[in-house]
Amino acid sequence: MADEVKTPAAAETKTNKQTQTGEVVSIKMEKTICVQVTRRVTHPFYKRIITKRKKFYAHDETKNAKLGDFVRIIEARPMSKLKRWTLDAIVRRAVQVNEIKAS
Repeated sequence: MADEVKTPAAAETKTNKQTQTGEVVSIKMEKTICVQVTRRVTHPFYKRIITKRKKFYAHDETKNAKLGDFVRIIEARPMSKLKRWTLDAIVRRAVQVNEIKAS
């Protein structure tokens, strides 16, 4: 894509590591983002399509990702109790709205 932003983790060549794509839902932590991956699956009994969501904590060394961005994360070594992913690339930027200060 034209507006895809590569990060240092994306400089790696072909690997067998797992990748996920999702939306950034939290940037409140230092060098860590929370990415929500959404997938649609068919229910095994009712045969209806349901939406399943899972949150992953990913390492963002340069703090490039913003809230609402659509990002690709790649599997990495365990960095903490919950963090096992690294930001690979920002697939699509979210629309940023400036806040209006009340005077």
